[in-house]
Amino acid sequence: MSGDRVLLESLPTPYFSEPLHVGRPNVGSRDRLIERIDGALERLWFTNDGPLVREFEARVAELAEVRHCVAVSNATTGIQVAAKALGIGPGDEVIVPSFTWVATAHALDWIGAVPVFCELDEETGTADVAHVERLIGPRTRAILDVHVFGRPARIDELTKLAAEHGLHLLFDAAHAFGCTYRSKPIGGFGTAEIFSFQATKFVNSFEGGAIVTDDDALADRLRAMRHQGLNAAHEITGSGTVARMHEISAAMGLTSLEAADVFTEVNRRNYRLYEEYLDGLPGVRVRPQEPGEQSNCQYVVIEVDAPRAGLHRDELQAVLQGHNVLARAYFSPGCHSCEPYRSAPSRHAPDPLPKVEALTEQVLSLPTGTAVGPAEVQGVCRIIRAAVDGSALPGGDHSTEKDAGTSHMR
Repeated sequence: MSGDRVLLESLPTPYFSEPLHVGRPNVGSRDRLIERIDGALERLWFTNDGPLVREFEARVAELAEVRHCVAVSNATTGIQVAAKALGIGPGDEVIVPSFTWVATAHALDWIGAVPVFCELDEETGTADVAHVERLIGPRTRAILDVHVFGRPARIDELTKLAAEHGLHLLFDAAHAFGCTYRSKPIGGFGTAEIFSFQATKFVNSFEGGAIVTDDDALADRLRAMRHQGLNAAHEITGSGTVARMHEISAAMGLTSLEAADVFTEVNRRNYRLYEEYLDGLPGVRVRPQEPGEQSNCQYVVIEVDAPRAGLHRDELQAVLQGHNVLARAYFSPGCHSCEPYRSAPSRHAPDPLPKVEALTEQVLSLPTGTAVGPAEVQGVCRIIRAAVDGSALPGGDHSTEKDAGTSHMR
C-alpha cells in the first residue's frame, strides 16, 4: 500500500456506522404496493396469469418496445424455458461469455445443454465476437450473450453471425432493463431476451423475471411451458414446468416501474459522483457506460490495476469492508473457473481466456441505488483514495462527517 498510510489510519473506524450494501433494493411507493396487494387479497387471485401479472407484462412489453412479455418466476428459469422452447436440450452447445454471473451457465447446464465459454470484449465486457465465431461447431445451437452491468453486447455483429450460421441468438438482459442500444430499448434484439426483476435489480418484483420477444409462435410456447404445458384453452400442449410469476411479485414490479425514473435519476447522480471523486486516481477507473446510450446505472464498477494502484483489488475490498462498505467482486472468478465447468475445461472452455481472467482480478462493484446518497459516495471515494495514494477528493477535502445528515455515517 502506498505512502500516506497515515491518512487512511486517520479515518474513523469504521467510517460508516451501518453497512453500505451493493444491490440494496429500490422501493417505490409503499402505499401503492399495499393497495395492489390488498386488491389481490380481495380478488383471491394469487397466481395463474392474474390481472396484476398481465398488467405488468403489458407495461414491460411497452417499455421494451416488443410484442410479447412472458413473466416468469426468475431470470434463471427464464433462460431455461426460453432455451427449451427453442428446442435446445441435452448435448446441444450454447456459446456464452465466461464473464457473467454463473447462473447464466447453470441455467443451461441444468437442462443438459453445454455452455461453451468465450473470451470477453475488453471495451464492453461482453462476448468477443471473433472468439464466438471460432467456437461455433457442429453441435452449436445458440449464442447467449450478456449485457454485462447494463452495457449492451455487440448486438449487430452477433445478429449477423447467428444468421450466417443458422443459430438462435439469446440475450441475458438481467442488468439491462431501461438501457438502450442504438437508441432502441434493450429487449427487442435476438430471438428473445431475458430480464431479471430480482430484489437487487434496477426494477424489482421481489423475485421474478421475464422473457421478451417479437416472435408470436415462440411467445405461445413460452406461455404454455411456464404453466405446466397448458395453453390458453387449458389444453396440455407438451411438457412444461412451473415458472409463473405470482400476483404479489407483479404488485411489486408495477410499483417499482412507477418509480423507475426516480431510480434512474439517483443512480446516474451517484455514477457521476463516483466518476468525479475517483478521477485521476492511479490504477483505479470507473467502468464506462456505452457512449450515446441510456443506462440505468444500476452498477457502479471500478477496475483496480494492482501495479499502478499499489494494491490488489482484494486488498482494497478488505479495506472497504473494514469501513462497512460491502463492495462485491462481480464477477470473480469467471464461470470457466467455477464448478462443474472447471473440471471439464476441454468441454466448456477449449481456448485460453486471459482477458476474462485479467478482468476478474480487477473488478469491484460499489454501493449505489436509493439507499446511497452523495455523502455516502463521498465517503466511499474518500476511503478508496486514502487506501490507494493517500490523496483527498478532487476539488478539496469534501469532508462528509459535517455534511452527512444520514444514519449511515458515524
